[in-house]
Amino acid sequence: MTKRRMWRLLALLFAFSLVAAACGGGDDDADADAGETETETTAAPSEDEAMDEEEEMAEEEDEGATGALGGAAAEEDIEAAVAGETDDDEMMDDEEMMEEEEMMFDRSTLEGIFEEAAARRAKAVANLTEKIESGEYGVGDDGILRGPAGFEIDMNACPDDWSDTTGITDSQIRIGHTTAQSGNLAAYGNIAYGWENYFNWINDNDPIMVGGSPRDLTLIIKDDAYVAAQTIEFVDELIEAENVFSILTLGSPNTLAVYDKINEECIPHPFVMTGHPAWGDPVNHPWTTIMQMSYSTESILWGAWIRENLADMLPVKVAGLVMDNDFGLAYELGFEEWAHANTDVVSEYLPVRHDPAAPTLTNEVTTILAFEPDVFISMTAGNPCLLAIQEAGQSGLTDDIKAKGGVLFTPSVCAGIEAYMKPAGEAADGWWIIGGGSKDSTDPQFIDEPFIAFVNDNLEAAGLDPAVSLYAIGYTYGYPYGEALRIAADLPGGLTRSNFILAVRSIDIYHPMILDGIATQLNGNADAYFVEGSQFSRFDATGQTWDIIGDVVDVNGRSSNCAWDKDNGGCR
Repeated sequence: MTKRRMWRLLALLFAFSLVAAACGGGDDDADADAGETETETTAAPSEDEAMDEEEEMAEEEDEGATGALGGAAAEEDIEAAVAGETDDDEMMDDEEMMEEEEMMFDRSTLEGIFEEAAARRAKAVANLTEKIESGEYGVGDDGILRGPAGFEIDMNACPDDWSDTTGITDSQIRIGHTTAQSGNLAAYGNIAYGWENYFNWINDNDPIMVGGSPRDLTLIIKDDAYVAAQTIEFVDELIEAENVFSILTLGSPNTLAVYDKINEECIPHPFVMTGHPAWGDPVNHPWTTIMQMSYSTESILWGAWIRENLADMLPVKVAGLVMDNDFGLAYELGFEEWAHANTDVVSEYLPVRHDPAAPTLTNEVTTILAFEPDVFISMTAGNPCLLAIQEAGQSGLTDDIKAKGGVLFTPSVCAGIEAYMKPAGEAADGWWIIGGGSKDSTDPQFIDEPFIAFVNDNLEAAGLDPAVSLYAIGYTYGYPYGEALRIAADLPGGLTRSNFILAVRSIDIYHPMILDGIATQLNGNADAYFVEGSQFSRFDATGQTWDIIGDVVDVNGRSSNCAWDKDNGGCR
């Protein structure tokens, strides 16, 4: 039953990509409701009927396991999107349409962007305040924190010494951050400097007000070098010694190692810096949320692109260069499940794993070259992204694939032009990416946009090189964080951890660092993925730009939750 549902889901995702793809390109655990079996009141069921009922119940239970591709959109919603249809109960009424019209602002100016942000915050505060004052949201007398779309946290299970205001002092809001500022993924550590730069701008120009007085956002950064054991140690330190209000982690293996504890400690852990589908789990990990597009969605969109654009070559041989850790595993399992369900598209799939700390990828690329793939997908991160492009070029793999009419993909986490594409030179030309909707602040097509100009000016004023786009990615993460803090500070009771997670779980903003056409919002248990859209882009080494091919894909609010199975992989 699960395989049948997954196959249909993947087929529909492909169809959606066809609609979105123009000019040769296209873009991107909630438990199943227990079905009730009818019971006979006049006679006991026969043996055959009983067996049928058992099989039916087993199928229904099986539907709770969504496999490695949990975090992808549900088939019925994709079907509606493909047909351009919307259910009647999803249609906006006149009042809602008027509200949308009132929310129209001039996004071509920085002032207009900030005005829209203020208006959206005010709307969110009004809606949440009404719910809190009515007793529908907030912590009830039973100790349960309730929020939108069935979102709940049992605050009775929090530690005895837990406080709703830990990390808020007379002068600070203390936020802990673990990241990699050394090792092979050290480039990602620049995101932290950009995030801190944005918080410094807030502190100096428009501070967060708590109880009528300003509080400085203070970022406490710990370099874990992308080593999960070090992340565990630093998270303990942030909780026990630094007394932080909230925590942000970078890296899939690192976050998987600590998100159980962070949730047990009842500490906000929003907008983590990884696209692993496991962060879309509001039931079991309510304090943790994702920001970027899920790797599961990216895996499906790779397959959808191949089906559409390599139709004359199908079925094709696909090789994946996989970082040998939980991050790479999410990609590997996701695409493997898609490939097994679509043998008419992928005849063979060869994943080749590499050590995250390996100084070269020569042996791995040699293995891939011998496989003679039609498609190569880099499922790695950090410096290995650059190495993959360089090794593919030097080995002849790039030329072989292009001569066949095939394609090479780099992953969404390696879109940075300055960090990964420019150093590869001409070898990067023509590589493809499913970018997850994020704008590169150094890309000529975005560099003159008002908010990106604002970001680059701030970075330069602080002595940070605007040519390093990963600094600007700090604003991509910092922006929704700041908006949620402001909303929480204006709620009844002011800025608290519980108000902050309510603000996060109901956030609905215009994000100026995300492509227009991609919604950025969360909605309690119903929508656990902040970004659920992407673009297809091809790199132009001469212009040093990602050329967007086709339309932007957005399936906002349609991804299934993912309770990740750490032992076996996949969502349950």
